Amino acid sequence: QVQLVESGGGLVQAGGSLRLSCAASGSIFSINTMGWYRQAPGRQRELVAVIRKGGSTMYADSVKDRFTVSRDNVKNTVYLQMNSLETEDTAVYYCYADITRRVDYRRNDYWGQGTQVTVSS
Repeated sequence: QVQLVESGGGLVQAGGSLRLSCAASGSIFSINTMGWYRQAPGRQRELVAVIRKGGSTMYADSVKDRFTVSRDNVKNTVYLQMNSLETEDTAVYYCYADITRRVDYRRNDYWGQGTQVTVSS
């Protein structure tokens, strides 16, 4: 059993900052890519930022230079520092991880339950 538990969402004014965290736990052998996706009402889920095990990152154009993704491989945790937030950033943010399980060495995609980020004008 593998779980991703997110924290850090909330309500913030435009121009403000929030930091999201997501901790993976359970039968984990290794974690490959981790990151964040988001889904706004009426829109498809989209990639926000991901970070590979070696540390390379990829960002959506809309968040480059404002958001920073990082990870702690000891704590199996991924973070998303969000600065200069805009009303368009309002969405449910989902943590993602590509995990190989210890129990059977199967590799699967896992998702968190989602955390709401609301940016007010």
